[in-house]
Amino acid sequence: MTALLLALLLFCGGLCAQAQPAQKQNAAADALLQQGLAQAQAGKLDAADAQFRAGIHRYPRDGRFWEEHAGIAYEQKHFAAAQHALRHALALNPQDSYANNFLGTLYFLNENLEAALFYWNRADRPVLRDLTVQPQPHVDPLLLDRALNFAPDSVWTLQQYRTTDAQLAALALFPQRFYALAAQPDGSFGLVLHASQRPSWRKNPIGNLAAFSRSLPYQAVDPEFYNLNDKGLNWKSYVRWDDEKRMLTSELAMPTPVGPQERLRLYFDGRNENWLLTKTLIPAVPALASVNVERAVVGLELRLLEGWRWQWSMAAEFSDRKFRSLAGIPSGANPFFTSTAGLTVRLSAQATLLRIPQNRFMLTGSATGAVEKFFSSPLDRAGSAEGSLLAHWLPQARGQDYETTEQMRAGGTFNTVPFDDLFLLGFDRDNPLWMRGHFGLVNGEKGNAPLGRNYLLSNTEIDKLALQSPWVRLQLGPFLDSGNIWDGSPYFGAHGWMTDTGAQATITAPGRFAFILGYGRDLRSGGNVFYSTVTR
Repeated sequence: MTALLLALLLFCGGLCAQAQPAQKQNAAADALLQQGLAQAQAGKLDAADAQFRAGIHRYPRDGRFWEEHAGIAYEQKHFAAAQHALRHALALNPQDSYANNFLGTLYFLNENLEAALFYWNRADRPVLRDLTVQPQPHVDPLLLDRALNFAPDSVWTLQQYRTTDAQLAALALFPQRFYALAAQPDGSFGLVLHASQRPSWRKNPIGNLAAFSRSLPYQAVDPEFYNLNDKGLNWKSYVRWDDEKRMLTSELAMPTPVGPQERLRLYFDGRNENWLLTKTLIPAVPALASVNVERAVVGLELRLLEGWRWQWSMAAEFSDRKFRSLAGIPSGANPFFTSTAGLTVRLSAQATLLRIPQNRFMLTGSATGAVEKFFSSPLDRAGSAEGSLLAHWLPQARGQDYETTEQMRAGGTFNTVPFDDLFLLGFDRDNPLWMRGHFGLVNGEKGNAPLGRNYLLSNTEIDKLALQSPWVRLQLGPFLDSGNIWDGSPYFGAHGWMTDTGAQATITAPGRFAFILGYGRDLRSGGNVFYSTVTR
């Protein structure tokens, strides 16, 4: 018993001995902090900051010095330094209400609402009193209400913001959206959504005429009508009368009664194209190799939006293709040119894999799988799969200067597919798989770029913001494309890995379309390409 009592006394004595230096240290830290605060109140910011920096060095586990150092940096308009200091304070105490609120406010002043909400939510802010939309949109009020994820007199969360923005984007009616917070006397906020709605032909005939005629240099027009009958029904078409590659596409897209998170799309795609395959077939054929492709597709798609992170789509389509005027095609390649009808079922998923608003970085992924049934021998059943990863980074604290994107894609087919289902790597305005040093046309006809049933592709771009105004944005920058395409048959594919580089200019009419003008060089062959296109 005596031994146990002695051990307890020794243990308590040790604790007391440790507590006394800790108390002295806390008192010294408090004194140093008060000295700095006094200097700051006297307007001697540099002297105060010297005290706070000394506290950071002496007491690295005391986040108060980081917070006060952030306050001085803010007063001196060194906002990046203030953010850096507050992140250090939150690394010591992630739930510090003052530091979270301060850092959220700094991001909000930098027009980074996502990052602001990330930190504000930790401090149970902002509490929203009401929500208004300006200008008042011409759309079914019930449809708009279902798109807005908002609860009055409660904290507006980052997830609610992301879901709202995703659902508004799905309507395709508000290409430009800006969220403003107005402080109320009771400490709550009013949320004002500035949603620029696509104007009707009657309200903006000049703007709509410009959008309608944007493809005229390519012998095409883009008839588009949005929000028909104020129900979110959009009708978009594309008509091209080029003799070598006629094309008509049209689609009707509308929300279901559930709301904007569910959309139905009925679409048609009809083409009549002349292909010159002399340079594409492997081995190269000595005679002129060409084919006329006539193809029509009609389909129905259901797209489901689950919050802001996931998007699913299911589609069923009927297709019919005819191959005419075949010349110079090797007999072994004839199965690719089988005229046939077919049924296709397609499933797709898109996901936001990583979203870091503090660094303005986002990584998204997508995957698509399709099963096809053809009705003419020797074609029978086939399938395809594609996957994509897209990284998007805005390195500046605000704005779009030095916008950087990297996209990696891969795809493949199973069994023999008709010629019009082959992948193409090259620059073609109808083709999403760009290799910008390989022009897809020759004498106006398609068929100059490599084709195949399997591909790998990487596209990297860095765009410098050269001009920004409310009406137009100009971006300039280099790109690097790298990829390969191959086929199980001896007739298609590339001659090896391809690498293209160059530069392009993108002129964007915000909320409408973008005109792209570029130069690409094939590093393997030394070929040069000048290209242009307009987004549809």
